[in-house]
Amino acid sequence: MDVPTFGVEEELLLVEESTGEPFMESAAVAHVAKTLGLDLDLELTPCQIETATPILDSMADLRGHLVESRGKAGVAAREMGGQVLAAGVPPIVGDRQPVSKTDRYQRIAQNFGIIAAEQGVCGCHVHVAVPDRARAIEVSNSLRPWLPVLVALTANSAIHRSSDSGYSSWRTMLWSRWPSAGAPPHLASEEEYDAAIARLLEVGAALDAGMIYWDVRPSSNFPTIEVRVGDVPATVGETVLYATLVRALVMTALAEGPTAAGSAISSDDVRLAKWRAARDGLTGECPDLLSGRMVSTRTAVDRMLAYIGPALDALDERVAVEDALNSLFRNGNGAMQQREVFERCGALAVVEHVAART
Repeated sequence: MDVPTFGVEEELLLVEESTGEPFMESAAVAHVAKTLGLDLDLELTPCQIETATPILDSMADLRGHLVESRGKAGVAAREMGGQVLAAGVPPIVGDRQPVSKTDRYQRIAQNFGIIAAEQGVCGCHVHVAVPDRARAIEVSNSLRPWLPVLVALTANSAIHRSSDSGYSSWRTMLWSRWPSAGAPPHLASEEEYDAAIARLLEVGAALDAGMIYWDVRPSSNFPTIEVRVGDVPATVGETVLYATLVRALVMTALAEGPTAAGSAISSDDVRLAKWRAARDGLTGECPDLLSGRMVSTRTAVDRMLAYIGPALDALDERVAVEDALNSLFRNGNGAMQQREVFERCGALAVVEHVAART
């Protein structure tokens, strides 16, 4: 089985050290980070930054890059009076709702209103190399049944506006308001893909190709498939786990080809399963989209592991992934830990806890 290269982008929150509220100084933090040798991208709201790895071959390299980028981003934020959080949404929200002052982001704000001003909705994007766009579309079809499982594993946004949102991934619910977001439809060809994009652009649901916010999409800039369904994970280890699973899913889909099981599952079924996964996270149930039955999240994860087992063996990552998943179910992912801290100590303690784990 071929082993493709990959890369990871992490969107991170900036918050004020004293109040825990969003810190709207991304441009200043990026300037300081540049002096430390770290390039940060600005995002839609000025309380966000984004890191990006180079093209990578190994999970060990990924871990090293994430530790370095999170560390340097944290130093830059502290120098400006803020701190960095790896969380899907800010636990505490202030009154300001600015949009970053670039021409593109201002145009998005004018067209999409208050959706664009939601503070600090942060995800993690995993790019995996594919031979061409046609194969990328096949991979997108094949990954659709597994998107809810990835939502449950990465859920890291339970606390928002100083309250328990009732969801493990509240980011998933906020992000779903964008008309170009959600699971991609099943697309049988490049022509169908192009027609679907054209419809989004024609009605104004997306202003350009960069606003195709589907959970899985062929990258418009790189020869990759981009999987963007997950919250930014709480820890470096959880991001490494997520990226490993995505890479193995893509490898499995490439090996199977266009006849992969479950590729024609309806968009409505995927939407419902993602909703349940966003609500329950690791602690409840979600629909198994291949069998049509409700199963425990642990069962759904184990079925995904069985499916991608040969790819994990090719990566020599099966034992590491199994150990990481056992630890995650034992100790809790970001959402579970946020809830535990919130119930004991409140929202500001959640900010402090997330900052320490970041």
